[in-house]
Amino acid sequence: MNFTLFTALLAPFKSEAAQQIHDILSLVLIILMFVSALAAVVLVLMQPGNSQGIDALSGSSETFYGKNKGRSTESLLKRLTSICLIVLAVLAVVFFILQGEWIWT
Repeated sequence: MNFTLFTALLAPFKSEAAQQIHDILSLVLIILMFVSALAAVVLVLMQPGNSQGIDALSGSSETFYGKNKGRSTESLLKRLTSICLIVLAVLAVVFFILQGEWIWT
């Protein structure tokens, strides 16, 4: 694979094999970060808002079952969002570390 535009900003490597491994790892990490960020955005958009909307004006009261009916889905979405963002942060740190010249010498 030829990543000349991708590797133009990076420091030169001593061996061609190290260059190829770096290019492949960097590309895989970038793709995984993109997928994780996209999943986090979709999960955030799927979550309901915190405001009660028009129900607050009418004074409608909900039963206990009605209040807790969607809680399991909401908690699942929040947990998945947190996992996606943690994965994104870890991948970003790993990507930053792999850009160090000292690791490839």
